[in-house]
Amino acid sequence: MKIDTHQHYWRYQPQDFGWISDGMPVLQRDYAPADCQAAMQTAGITASMAVQARSMEQETDFLLQLASQNPSVLGVVGWTDLRAAQLQERLERWTQHPALRGFRHIVQDEPDVPGLLNDAAFQRGVAQLQRRALSYDVLLFGHQLPDAQAFCARQDGHWLVLDHVGKPALRDWAQPDVASRWRKHLRALAQLPHLMCKLSGLVTETAWSSAGALTAQDHAAIRQCCDDALEAFGPQRLMFGSDWPVCQLAAPYARVADSALEWAASRLSASEQDAFWSGNAARAYGLTLPTSL
Repeated sequence: MKIDTHQHYWRYQPQDFGWISDGMPVLQRDYAPADCQAAMQTAGITASMAVQARSMEQETDFLLQLASQNPSVLGVVGWTDLRAAQLQERLERWTQHPALRGFRHIVQDEPDVPGLLNDAAFQRGVAQLQRRALSYDVLLFGHQLPDAQAFCARQDGHWLVLDHVGKPALRDWAQPDVASRWRKHLRALAQLPHLMCKLSGLVTETAWSSAGALTAQDHAAIRQCCDDALEAFGPQRLMFGSDWPVCQLAAPYARVADSALEWAASRLSASEQDAFWSGNAARAYGLTLPTSL
């Protein structure tokens, strides 16, 4: 089985998606699991996970409803205010749904990233997730990775998942020290044995201008980032994610999936490929893998 661990679904309302600008018309529409099924089947990818794209409580309910209607959606990474006094009550309700596997906050857009990660209430909220065997997805830009080192080290009660390989600034890759600084910070985080890493979201970290416009240099940089992640985390702590439909800003689903398939086949043994495509995600998110879909 092959799992795409990072897809987004939504009913598009401009007021709910301030991050979708007028320069992103491909995203200004509804997206449901069925819209990606044909491309997934062509790539041999049979299941997905839904990850929050809105920072509002109803996002988790919306994604859980989609999961209940679509057997191929194996798990949900939702959103909730982890500092809220009502957190325990909300978790008790949501954890009745077997598809709930974790939560994410868009930390990268916070005005004070260190302040949030050091906030006692936020830390207690993540710890409460971990006590319930729920994962937490870490979303940061590459230059923010040092801010997360102490936070990730402290939150060691369950799996953390680093989204998008820590978002290396591929658009600035040719500038001095950009790649080496990201690599240094990634390796430091990889020393934490409870942190997994998603090979996801890299195409939109390039200087993309239109879908399919990635250069040979972009593809080479993406492969190098995957190699760096493999060296840092090892094959037992990596997983695939497409970041669909956001990836379509820079490349179609088929190109993203084919690149991952080619990379994995050239770098990993058969058993390591099984881990990359499904086993590691099953461990990190506590997924029950179906025998058929």
